[in-house]
Amino acid sequence: MFKTQYMYIQQLYTGCLSEAAYYIESEGEAAVIDPLRDIDDYLQIAHDRKTTIKYIFETHFHADFVSGHFDLAKVTGATIIYGPDTVTKFPVHIAKDGDLFKLGNISIQVLHTPGHTLESTCYLLKDENGKDHCVFTGDTLFVGDVGRPDLAQKAGSLTTNDLAGMLYDSLQKKIVRLADDVIVYPAHGAGSSCGKNLGPDTYSTIGDEKNYNYALKQQTKADFIKAVTDGLTEPPKYFALNAKINKEGYESLDDVLENGLKALSVNEFKQWIDKDAVILDTRVAEIFSEGFVPGSISIGLEGRFAEWAGSLLSFDTPIILVTEPGREKETIIRMARVGFDKIKGYLSGGFETWQKAGEEIDMLINVEPDELMMDIPFDDKLMIIDVRKPVEYAEGHLKDALNIPLNDMKDPANMANINEENNVYIHCAGGYRSIIASSLLKRQGIHNLRNVKGGWAKIKEQEKAEIVKEKSVLN
Repeated sequence: MFKTQYMYIQQLYTGCLSEAAYYIESEGEAAVIDPLRDIDDYLQIAHDRKTTIKYIFETHFHADFVSGHFDLAKVTGATIIYGPDTVTKFPVHIAKDGDLFKLGNISIQVLHTPGHTLESTCYLLKDENGKDHCVFTGDTLFVGDVGRPDLAQKAGSLTTNDLAGMLYDSLQKKIVRLADDVIVYPAHGAGSSCGKNLGPDTYSTIGDEKNYNYALKQQTKADFIKAVTDGLTEPPKYFALNAKINKEGYESLDDVLENGLKALSVNEFKQWIDKDAVILDTRVAEIFSEGFVPGSISIGLEGRFAEWAGSLLSFDTPIILVTEPGREKETIIRMARVGFDKIKGYLSGGFETWQKAGEEIDMLINVEPDELMMDIPFDDKLMIIDVRKPVEYAEGHLKDALNIPLNDMKDPANMANINEENNVYIHCAGGYRSIIASSLLKRQGIHNLRNVKGGWAKIKEQEKAEIVKEKSVLN
């Protein structure tokens, strides 16, 4: 939070999406930058501070979450502002490069910075004296990184390298020329898939980024293009859908909540199962493993819940929920943030209700890493599945372990070589992803499996662990 006599700036950071929205205020007028779909926080701040939200600035069409611009504009009457080259299916104000918007005693200048996407735009805040104070960089510039240039290739015939070249020009002409003390407020922090390797801080300065950001230290455009495109992994599969939703509009969150917050009896829940609804269990992974409704997919709220839901679940299939009682609304909101709107209700009373009704349950077997070590030399049917990302696997894995990244397990074909004859051991880095993977395998009829508690963090500490590195990948 930053506060002076003439202005107030608050960053609203959402950890599970690594997303930063911003509330800016001066003399009773406010603006919100890159709001999430659930808009209550912005409305509450404006109410508490007795201000009017005048503008909603969008830095670009976000791919990793559904923006709140649509609903926030309906409620407040605020103008939605995008930068040049924006095309939408609903009314917005498309600003020109250099346009200035007054907000009380301060002003916000439009800096068109194409590269991450064509319409990507930064917003430079000038204080009451006209001095550059901070810049809201969206996905153009992060702490320690820049936005990936491979998410907008469907725009004409542009390639990733074309967009990377545009990003280089945008940074050099619009951003690095700002004074070193100008504060950088990006749209994302560490963990976001919108960049390659974002730093742990959620804000910085132009000076620090020029000194420490690998992308800004490249000497030539060619060097920059190579640096930012090397090692790009495939973006999450839901990114294209979220960008489309943000461009075209979406159903009100209130409607999504009304449909999703339906308490279902055991019989009503079973009726949805018969209709092939997906059962999503959002309880803590360890609790899920002790007992769950057969066929459930585990994605615990304690991890990067929305991102994994978006990557692994179908947006077109009805979803029914099993949650910790009292967390139903939180679950639906967090799913709506990435575009889910076909949630049909939740099991009233949670899993305990299912148990008390005498219904069939399933469970996972959790084992310690030392048990795996003891079984490896003597079990010729043993199969170790490592569900970490390829780069994690390359940095060190058990000999003969099969790498099936969790992202790839949405497609049953990637699990075709696993069958009930195998004694399957599954692990990730710490245990969260392996529980998700185990639930997906169970849905495919693979029940002879064990989840390795503590994941790779504990496995690599075992004296008998035979560890291999993939040098070709690391180089």
